[in-house]
Amino acid sequence: MSKTREKLTEELLYLYNTGKLYHAYRTFGAHIEDGGVQFTLWAPDVKSVRVTGDFNGWDASAVMEHIGDTGVWTCFVPGAKAGDHYKYEIETAGGKHLSKADPFAFMNVKRPGTDSIITELFYEWKDSKWMKEREKQDTFTSPMNIYECHLGSWKRPESGDGEAFYTYRELAKILVPYVKDMGYTHVEFLPVMEHPLDASWGYQVTGFFAPTSRYGSAHDLKHLIESFHKAGIGVILDWVPGHFCPDDHGLRDFNGSKLYESIVHPDWGTYKFDFSRPQVRSFLLSNAMYWLEEYHADGLRVDGVSSMLYLNFGISDKSKMRFNKYGGEGDLDAIEFLKEFNYMIGTNTKGAVTIAEESSAWPLVTKPPKDGGLGFHYKWNMGWMNDTLEYMSTDFPWRENNHNKLTFSMTYAYSENYILPLSHDEVVHGKKSLIGRMPGDTWRQFAGARLLAIYQMTHPGKKLNFMGHEIAQFIEWREYEPLEWFLLGYENHEKFQVFIKDLNHVYTEHPALWSIDNSWDGFTWIDPDDRQQNVLTYLRRGKAPSKKEEGELLICAVNMGVKAFDEFDIGVPEPGYYKEIINSDDAKYAGSGRVNTRQIRARKKPAHGMPYSIRVRMPVVGGAIFRKKPEKEIKRKGK
Repeated sequence: MSKTREKLTEELLYLYNTGKLYHAYRTFGAHIEDGGVQFTLWAPDVKSVRVTGDFNGWDASAVMEHIGDTGVWTCFVPGAKAGDHYKYEIETAGGKHLSKADPFAFMNVKRPGTDSIITELFYEWKDSKWMKEREKQDTFTSPMNIYECHLGSWKRPESGDGEAFYTYRELAKILVPYVKDMGYTHVEFLPVMEHPLDASWGYQVTGFFAPTSRYGSAHDLKHLIESFHKAGIGVILDWVPGHFCPDDHGLRDFNGSKLYESIVHPDWGTYKFDFSRPQVRSFLLSNAMYWLEEYHADGLRVDGVSSMLYLNFGISDKSKMRFNKYGGEGDLDAIEFLKEFNYMIGTNTKGAVTIAEESSAWPLVTKPPKDGGLGFHYKWNMGWMNDTLEYMSTDFPWRENNHNKLTFSMTYAYSENYILPLSHDEVVHGKKSLIGRMPGDTWRQFAGARLLAIYQMTHPGKKLNFMGHEIAQFIEWREYEPLEWFLLGYENHEKFQVFIKDLNHVYTEHPALWSIDNSWDGFTWIDPDDRQQNVLTYLRRGKAPSKKEEGELLICAVNMGVKAFDEFDIGVPEPGYYKEIINSDDAKYAGSGRVNTRQIRARKKPAHGMPYSIRVRMPVVGGAIFRKKPEKEIKRKGK
């Protein structure tokens, strides 16, 4: 018998039909037992359900038994085995015959096929050390630098065949060491659940429990995730309860009418899940637990949360607007679903995180449900992203008038637990690549892209960057072809990648950049108002390792303008020696070489409201980070 199998009981049926069966996948779907397979399906208000597949010559001879009035059907099929293809044949109340993939299928065939595949889930995991350490880790005081990746277009085999992909196991050999070497702490996959259309990037899911067969089997994906864990890298999966794919073989009109779905989404032409139906909640909540438990995912990034929260998301016609019983526009059922989702994960999977892609000003997204919040661990900071990219796209003579685009984010930086995202959505649909947004000639574009990176890395909040940014790819991302790795044969791109790698390692090596990310104790403005010179200076403070040791102090300076400074004074709070640890204008990164090679002693000359100051060289369109040497280092060297 499958180790994931839980036999159908009255208690499990009750939990499923009340929206509380968090491990429904252990009962529903196709489970291998001695001598055959047990099939279980929820399809209420239909005349009959049959299982058809390789095991019976596709003649629909396996008739399922209806369990009372629960809407649940089940049967045991002798001789069915792992690898067999199957579907459910449903006769609706109106006499219509439907052929449906299994909503709980653990694998589906590669598109354009639509069959489900009987699959053994059990896997001999070898990442126990990672999983145990994850339980003890506080992500809020740990580094988080995420490499967002679309597995089908990161790299492809050189055959050039549009159908040729690297498999999960091949990616374990090439993607894992790359992410490790580049210094990222986490990888985030665009949806790996089965989907029929490549151009949807995985966001139109039909097989919620099935990893896409484009890249291999369920065991192959587990091997890839395990390989990341062995390399010390966390894995976050995109999870998509905010979209509902309309393909006929999927959940759409599953019993001949709307069962899993509610209304059509006005912007996307797809449906929304019916969060008021308890069986739908059991399905989705169980699905979240499935990816965290069966695949050892370290987090779920929930796509399109705003579209779930608002009844009228995307609706501009006031005559078509809907309101809840309190007169508001919040979808009360979706709100409660998200709260339960986060509570469930927080109490069942230690160390796993949930991340909301939420683009509105909905309050308390990352606050606990008991305090009126939704309960997510993190929220994408879309305000920071939009303001920053608008500023960085502005040509230099006009930046002075847009200075508040850089400073406004700190007025709300600690209202939520934020991730700063420069994601796939920002490099498609005519928005241009990140480096393509930078004004000026080629030299200034590369300088601007490096400056954007160092500004993101020193701003409070965890980090996320989409693949391709690290090689300064000029064209937009296209899911049907690989990144332009040939660019690394050109000096500017090669040195840009070196800069991103060095910056990533600077981030992980310096606690001041991540150990106090959610309070003003970790950040102080030095001078936020130098709009005439387009310069920002601020300090980052790390958590003190002990009562006897001081927290790390970093001074951050970014010059968004085109004027260089050989003598630029920056106020600092403490005396001592300050050493530049990275400068985006370094010649090894294809900069002009305006760097600070010697350690700088703070002078007892007040500046910017600080009692001391340091005098530094400031690059054009560049940034630098200075670290104050701790007293113990100075004493050790006899200085």
